[in-house]
Amino acid sequence: MNLDYTAEDEIFRAEAREWLDANIPREVRPPDGPGMREFDLGWQRKQFEGGWAGVSWPVEYGGRGLSLTHQLIWYEEYAKAGGPNAELLFVGCNHAAPTIMARGTDEQKSYHLPKILSGEVAWCQGFSEPNNGSDLGGLKCRAEIVGDELVVNGSKIWTSSAHLADWQELLVRTDPAAPKHKGISWVICDMQTPGIELRPILIMTAPGHHHFNQVFYTDVRIPLSNVVGEVNDGWNVAMSTLGFERGTAGMLENIRYGAVVERLVDMARQRLGASALENDDIGQRLAQLRAEVTAVRAMTYRIASRAAIAPPGSEASLARAFFSQLQQRIRRIALDIIGPDSIELPEDDPWIRPYLRTYSNTIAAGTSEIQRNIIGERVLGLPR
Repeated sequence: MNLDYTAEDEIFRAEAREWLDANIPREVRPPDGPGMREFDLGWQRKQFEGGWAGVSWPVEYGGRGLSLTHQLIWYEEYAKAGGPNAELLFVGCNHAAPTIMARGTDEQKSYHLPKILSGEVAWCQGFSEPNNGSDLGGLKCRAEIVGDELVVNGSKIWTSSAHLADWQELLVRTDPAAPKHKGISWVICDMQTPGIELRPILIMTAPGHHHFNQVFYTDVRIPLSNVVGEVNDGWNVAMSTLGFERGTAGMLENIRYGAVVERLVDMARQRLGASALENDDIGQRLAQLRAEVTAVRAMTYRIASRAAIAPPGSEASLARAFFSQLQQRIRRIALDIIGPDSIELPEDDPWIRPYLRTYSNTIAAGTSEIQRNIIGERVLGLPR
């Protein structure tokens, strides 16, 4: 196995670095609302026009058709350059698009993929439900087939940025008599469809703004042609989506945290002095965290290598389970370095807000307990 980058890779890296140096947004990203939507979609359009959106996407959908190694290099340089965390693009680019590529019809691919990549539209996810967050097989949102349409009734919860999204990847139960993990369909839902109502959910990491929503569906009519995969086979399609979410979708964030740890080392040196890094508990913890982010990067390379052959499977839970808790440890040590002054910092402080946000990271995409079950049963082959 040769883990060295080729001369061609390094040329690509230099080109990426040069473009990012010239084009990274310098203005502050708005925290919510139409301004955030305009910022995120505008940044996606700029990357697309520059040839840097969808580095590893097929050419026919607007990408460059390069390898996942090139995509990793782009992420590495993006993280080093301090590229914005454009969260509104996450579901479309990292959930919906790869799922549609893998399981969608030619018509679904040709219509949706170019719009996602070029920054024309934003997507949200309609999976979790009240009382059925991690128990995805227990979903109750119903869809009755009437002619050539699905008529949807029910609700979804914890729907990130639903108030700013154009489309939604939606799981509905199309056969209520089927066993728990059967009778589900994965559907493309237009968020402007009559019968959709949004209610904001306020959270501690967004004072004065809202990120989550509960979504209610009352006789929402969706064309049957919007089903991805087969009707009643949505569980298998959703497993593809979650494989991408737990695997390749996290590559940029995994790499980004290496830069966060290095910033913390510099901050500790400035606030506590060089001796603290050599002899203090903080120094030992930072050394451990530096080793752990290196391990996560190795996992990321492994996921990328496997994804070049087949979509991410259950092994993606290894990286997800480890990384979600590593994020908490990294963000916690930032507060320990700041010390008692951290109590006086506002909720939107650049160190406080990410720390509070990490508590949701061990819940999203399946809780840490769910990830361990997947690892035990599907990776290690342990009995249920």
